[in-house]
Amino acid sequence: MPSLLVTSTTSAAIPRGSIRVSVNGFPSFLPKEVDKIRDPFARDMAKRIERLPVKISFSTSSIMSSCVKPLQERGTEPVVLLHGFDSSCLEWRYSYPLLEGAGIDTWAVDILGWGFSDLQMLPPCNVAAKREHLYQLWRTYIARPMVLVGPSLGASVAMDFIANHPEAVSVLKSIPLRFYANSLALNKVSLQSSWDSMNVGRLHCLQPWWEDATVDFMLSGGYDVRNHVKQIKQETLIIWGQDDQIVSSKVALRLHHELPDSTLIQIPGCGHIPHVEKPELVVQYILKFIRHE
Repeated sequence: MPSLLVTSTTSAAIPRGSIRVSVNGFPSFLPKEVDKIRDPFARDMAKRIERLPVKISFSTSSIMSSCVKPLQERGTEPVVLLHGFDSSCLEWRYSYPLLEGAGIDTWAVDILGWGFSDLQMLPPCNVAAKREHLYQLWRTYIARPMVLVGPSLGASVAMDFIANHPEAVSVLKSIPLRFYANSLALNKVSLQSSWDSMNVGRLHCLQPWWEDATVDFMLSGGYDVRNHVKQIKQETLIIWGQDDQIVSSKVALRLHHELPDSTLIQIPGCGHIPHVEKPELVVQYILKFIRHE
């Protein structure tokens, strides 16, 4: 899976209302541990998370789906940010304000089964369910051509989405293990920063349905998009951290070779999650991609 995959899509939508109740500045549906997080970017973004009703075929009632959406729509081509495996929209806490500050209509959405959506009904969280949920959220609320951005597993989500909806396309809970994963993913960060990043990364794991949703996804076999890659004809940007200790750079080179219309950018001194480590550079490259500069 690439560090970051950016591609563009389009659809039509019908806007609907959202439900968001705040307590001490944070939405009431977030775990109370959110108040222990010190990172000001994470705190600011957490306060903007809301839930939107998304109607899907495998449930009789809508799923209240968590995301961060634009404060106001400016009419620009929206950027829709996915996240990596077992993560949440808070993964974009550093890059989101930069994109928004550049005048881009920016969405950060939680993939079904992870993040802060209400999954009390325990819906299926396999690949097909994740795909339909993303499609319906996109179709219902966004309504304009969009650029889809997926880091790590989010890149697989994006490729699977595009391969199955070509008509829409245009241009872990253990603290020690999660702490170790952050140490691998983040390149040269302080102990305190890594610990706080771990707390941000595991916040969604405190949801009562987290284990069931993750187990359901794992038992389904997960994503295998190898057969989808060559089907993707859209212009694609691949951003990779040269010091990625999780996925070999050979994968980036192979993906770049197999995607017909792709650009590969490798960021030196950067690990597996460039949008967290080097947000200014990542946003710069995304903006150039969007603006065809």
